Parts: sequence; C-alpha cells; structure tokens
Amino acid sequence: MSASALIIIDMQVGSFTPATARHDTHGLVARLNALAARVRQGSGIVIFVRHDGPVGDPHHSSQPGWHILPALEVLPADKIMAKTACDAFLDTELENILKRHDIGELVITGCATDYCVDTTVRSALARGYRTTAPSDGHTTVDRPHLKALQIIAHHNAIWADFIAPGGGARVCPCAEVQR
Repeated sequence: MSASALIIIDMQVGSFTPATARHDTHGLVARLNALAARVRQGSGIVIFVRHDGPVGDPHHSSQPGWHILPALEVLPADKIMAKTACDAFLDTELENILKRHDIGELVITGCATDYCVDTTVRSALARGYRTTAPSDGHTTVDRPHLKALQIIAHHNAIWADFIAPGGGARVCPCAEVQR
C-alpha cells in the first residue's frame, strides 16, 4: 500500500482578511490541524501549497498575505511548495514530491473550494490518484450568485460523482479520514 499525503491549499493570510471572510475559518483550521496530526502519525506527509502571486498581489512573497496562517501547525518535516495557478499540479513540484514519497492517496483541503481546491481535486482524479476531499476540509466566501455553504455542498456532490479513471473522490468529514 502506498503512502498518503494531506495537501493544504492556499491557507494564507492574504486569503483570510475581513474583506474576504471565509466560511468557518477557525473551525477549518482546527480540523486541518487535527487531520495533519493523524496523517503524520500514520506515516503520511503534509504538503502546504502556497499561492505565489505576481508583484503587487497580496500573495506575492514580499507581502504579509503570502504567509501561511499562523494558527496552522507547520512542522519541520512538512513540505511547502509554491504554485502560480489554480491547479497545484500545473508547473509545480507536486508530482515529483508525490513520486519521491511513493504517495498514492491524496487528501485535498484548503481554500478556495470553487477555485484552487476544485481544480486540484479534478487534476488529482484525472491523474488516477485515490483522492479524498473532506466535506468540511475546505472553504470559500459568499459569491454574488451563491452562498459559501451552497458552493461547498455543490462541490462535495460533484467530486463524489466525478467520472475519472479511478472513480470519484471519497467525500467524508475530516474526522472520518483515517490517515
């Protein structure tokens, strides 16, 4: 059996401002910290994916918004990698990290449900990874056309029924993810 990786996407200061209030931020951080501890205990790896925006963007490396939320527990053995698009696989080192650690199962979490988390879940499924998308392991903001909870519920349903070589994602609460 291959190892698993918890991927935590874009949980950065610049995405969690008063102007971009995310659904259940504090609850999500607590769930991700608990999930990361279980993954580490089960010999899996934790990968923090950080968006690197262009100059002038709040997620540019020169800006305070680039940093991972201080409430998230990042340990020295965790991996931190950069991305510049919604897909954490596109032009990044993610695939190489997964191969180096013999990772076959992914648990994909983070921000924002309807952008980077969704794109990465779909990309992982298309690549044949066994993928879990914890139903309460991602967040977004209210959009003009839908509330955050509706967006989250919609994506959870789509990921579970996604047509891919290995089937859709397993969708369950963070507390039910075993490793």
